[in-house]
Amino acid sequence: MAVTDAELFDAAEAARARAHAPYSGFSVGAAILADDGRIYAGCNVENAAYPLGNCAEPSAISAMVMGGGHRIMRIYVTGPGQTPVTPCGGCRQRIREFGTPETVIVSHGVEGRPLEATLEQLLPHSFGPEFLPPREI
Repeated sequence: MAVTDAELFDAAEAARARAHAPYSGFSVGAAILADDGRIYAGCNVENAAYPLGNCAEPSAISAMVMGGGHRIMRIYVTGPGQTPVTPCGGCRQRIREFGTPETVIVSHGVEGRPLEATLEQLLPHSFGPEFLPPREI
């Protein structure tokens, strides 16, 4: 059974409902469809020492890695308002680590229309793991 955008939206919204955003008041949820066919979700978690917080996208990526997924096939990001909530620059690079330039990112301000874009459109000429030499571990 194929995962639908409605299922990704619901997972992102369930994660957003658990966000810890007492400082910005801007709760974000993310849901990843991984290569194993499962959905992994995450929310933003703020911290009084601002640089120590987590965005929703890397929270979802961490859940994916812990759950056994390896690649991002599609990611859905939700936030408040009408304007699509796109991943920040750092999150775009984090998505690039586990996705490809063709990975689709759906960004949604839940009161408006979603924006669907590839990672290449959001992060052109990106640097990814394939540029580094292979390492034996």
